[in-house]
Amino acid sequence: MGISDRDIEHIFERLRSGVVPERGLEAFAVGIEKARGEIDRQLRLAADGEGVFKFLRGGYGCGKTFMARLALLDAQAAGFATSFVVVSDNDLHFYRFDDVYRKVVQELGTRSCPRGALADILDRWIGRVEDALIDGGADADDPAFEQQVARRLEEELASLTGGRAPEDMARVLRTIFALKQRGDLAGAGALISWLSGSENVAASAKREAQIKGDIGSREALDYLLGILELVKAAGYRGLVIVIDEAETILRMRADVRGKSLNGIRQICDAADRYQGLLWLFTGTPEFFDTKKGVAGLTPLHDRIRFMSHGGYANLRQAQLALHPFDPHRLKEVALRLRDLYPVSERASFERRVSLAFIERLITEVTAGFGGDVGIVPRQFLRQYVDLMDLAAEHPDFDPMAASGFTPRDLSPEEQAILHGSPLSEDEAEPLEGYAVVEF
Repeated sequence: MGISDRDIEHIFERLRSGVVPERGLEAFAVGIEKARGEIDRQLRLAADGEGVFKFLRGGYGCGKTFMARLALLDAQAAGFATSFVVVSDNDLHFYRFDDVYRKVVQELGTRSCPRGALADILDRWIGRVEDALIDGGADADDPAFEQQVARRLEEELASLTGGRAPEDMARVLRTIFALKQRGDLAGAGALISWLSGSENVAASAKREAQIKGDIGSREALDYLLGILELVKAAGYRGLVIVIDEAETILRMRADVRGKSLNGIRQICDAADRYQGLLWLFTGTPEFFDTKKGVAGLTPLHDRIRFMSHGGYANLRQAQLALHPFDPHRLKEVALRLRDLYPVSERASFERRVSLAFIERLITEVTAGFGGDVGIVPRQFLRQYVDLMDLAAEHPDFDPMAASGFTPRDLSPEEQAILHGSPLSEDEAEPLEGYAVVEF
């Protein structure tokens, strides 16, 4: 299937924990061809210099995180840098753009460097500048070559961002280059941490770059613009940022929730300024449709509201609806995972993990949850992988004789969804009239 043994092991290890794998998703991506095609269209727009955003909409178990992770893999394969950020009510308040910036840059990844890729991106950019100077006739052995490179780095940054990158960013980049040339990798690393949004950089490192303080909320998106242009200058086609589980905002206090939703509105309004950047948000219908969420902030709702006509929804509108699993789709995923599972005695393994067994397990799931298989794909796959593990380990184990899946296997959150208790309109606190704050 064109997938490495390492990635296969990663897939099954993550599924055993009920977690979406970060690699190899294309090996068992089923029934999402149209949605994947729309994300590909967004990637082409970004590669052509557009600044774009998309919202993945779906209930629990629809595969929003799976789709978002797959989008990042597709983006990296197409030459983009990426970042995957999960909204948290502990360390990511979305209205604080310095929080958003820090998470985005810390999770920056490429195909060759999955996480924390800023240092590698900077090295690639510096290397391309040096190569361009040499191709233009500069002598790399000339003592003045370093100054030429430093000057070109600053000129490129000012040119690429239209002069909108903060002056401190240019100072830091100049100093990082100088420290690398002196062999002071620790000092350069400290300033790269500062540029990544860290608030724990020694004062001595800041003095070296003639900067004070840390990156704040007001200037964070200007720094993000600089990072985007560095990514492109390093040879990447652009940047894709996933903001996963946006519905977490619904659990925040009304004032924090309002400012966070307004932060998303500001990002959407400014998207065309960030040429080559695709923002990809995931959220539940409750996040988009209740007064506690997007529907409660008219300026945002007007920009991204979901529309359908006679049961048909345009894939190209701001919200892309993902549909729940059905028995057929779950069976196709199970069969692909069975084919992918690493086992020495495949014939015996597939006789026991048979199509009949898979169909029976799906039937038990469907019967146990009132015909709704859509809410339990992660837990189903977790149990399915467990049964495959047992079949591979014990030649006399018969999965068909094993007990099926029951509601007792669900987490409290899944139990609540099963019994129909998501956020209701009665619980919603309207945001109409909320005084939005510009950063």
